[in-house]
Amino acid sequence: MEKKESDIESLFEPQSIAVVGASQDPRKLGYRVLENIVHGGYQNPVYPINPRGGAILGVPVFPELEAVDRCIDTAVIVIPAAFVFESIRSCAAKGVKHAVIITSGFAEVGNSEEEKKIASYARDHGVRILGPNIFGIYSAAASLNATFSTGVVTPGTIAIITQSGALGASMIGKTAVENMGVSAMVSVGNKADIDESDLLEYLLGQERTKVILMYIEGVRNGERLLGTLTTATRAKPVIVIKAGRSAKGAVAAASHTGSLAGSDEVFDDLMKQCGAIRAETINEAFKWCRFLSHNPLPKGDHTVIITNGGGIGVMCADACEKYGVPLYDDPAALGETYADVVPEFGSKKNPIDLTGQATTAAFDDALTAAGKSADTDAVIALACEVAVFDPENLSHLIEKHCREYKRNGKALAFSFVGGERMEHCIRTYSAQGYPVFGDVYEAVSCVGALYSYHRYLSRRPDEEVTADIDLARIDETVRGVLVDKRNFVLSDEAREIMDAARIPMPTGRIAHSLDEAIQHSEEIGFPVVMKVVS
Repeated sequence: MEKKESDIESLFEPQSIAVVGASQDPRKLGYRVLENIVHGGYQNPVYPINPRGGAILGVPVFPELEAVDRCIDTAVIVIPAAFVFESIRSCAAKGVKHAVIITSGFAEVGNSEEEKKIASYARDHGVRILGPNIFGIYSAAASLNATFSTGVVTPGTIAIITQSGALGASMIGKTAVENMGVSAMVSVGNKADIDESDLLEYLLGQERTKVILMYIEGVRNGERLLGTLTTATRAKPVIVIKAGRSAKGAVAAASHTGSLAGSDEVFDDLMKQCGAIRAETINEAFKWCRFLSHNPLPKGDHTVIITNGGGIGVMCADACEKYGVPLYDDPAALGETYADVVPEFGSKKNPIDLTGQATTAAFDDALTAAGKSADTDAVIALACEVAVFDPENLSHLIEKHCREYKRNGKALAFSFVGGERMEHCIRTYSAQGYPVFGDVYEAVSCVGALYSYHRYLSRRPDEEVTADIDLARIDETVRGVLVDKRNFVLSDEAREIMDAARIPMPTGRIAHSLDEAIQHSEEIGFPVVMKVVS
């Protein structure tokens, strides 16, 4: 049967949804998923499926999908792995567009054949599969929480794609703690069909999504992902966490979702090439997401540090070098801009040192001067709690300048160090989404992520990496390998491919006798290395 095209949009915005395996037992995932859908604000028809019938959470239950007399866009499957294939057959018969398979017990535990069987049947009958081995999908566009998470999701502008189901479910709780609004959160699990590229194609065109965060363990269709990522990053920032950096981590990834982690160095270079920003930790990624979603991209490379402490200013300068934040270094221009706000014994060089006698009023004047300066694109404001400092006035300072800087297209980050009053301010305003940090390196890393994305977008088309590769020559070599029914290339074939790809290699020859070996060695020039071609 010819595969029918299925619109990925209906996965995020289904007009109706069924829960196959809906349960009366609050301890079961089938109950949790249905509860989240019903209580999460989804306004379209919901059809719980369970042979026992009855009602769950006040919603009538149907014994099977075929018993529903209306069309179903999406079916969430929460039943044991042994029964999933029959459920997919029912989905196909019913004309379901998407099957969200939460069930685990497939490729991640070695049951690859069953997973392939399900994916092949679904593909041949026009059903797109998300999963298996996932926590579900959340979509603010449809007020749909079809996950088994326990947290409440706050709608917002950040989309999250995760290969780990449990990690994705816990991320929902973390977004609530961080007060981070989410536009979509999707688990891809084993990626039997729908993968990151499919989801990116939808999210890059969705207006409500401003930043995309991806957690990846392994990549299957790398060429397509790179192409989609390159397109996506031209539209909005994409932050990537890639697990499996170490040898043991790669093995753990394979047993988790059945994915091969691949070379971390290669992955890192490819992410830079297509403009994705790679984070080390979840905490770092979340902070970058929030910062990039609330701050405008800088218009230039002039960043200014404003501080009341020389030591923390030096630390900030170190952090700026580490994270690639360009500091403005024009003494004459800086001296003119801050002439009226820095005391005589302070410093008008960058970092701008207001000295330990600075109050919030002094910071207000300095931030106002920086905000008005055409030579300033981003500001990092650092405050140490000293005897004369008045933390109770920080609220006005933060709210006023965050609003003004955003309106003027300038980036702004705060970092405070001190006692309970300062810590309270950090907790309060960070929870409200303001760029307020308790550690200077956290603040600078966020500005660094912003500049990393700014540099990528500013790169001219003629600066893009291109390669003059003779694909026809490579194809010809590979065809010979396939004709011989080999799964490897010989050294001379590898050399042929490298030469066609314009990758320099040491000079080499193939010798069929000792005399030829000596002759080739003399032509190449000593020293030489001899290797058997077998």
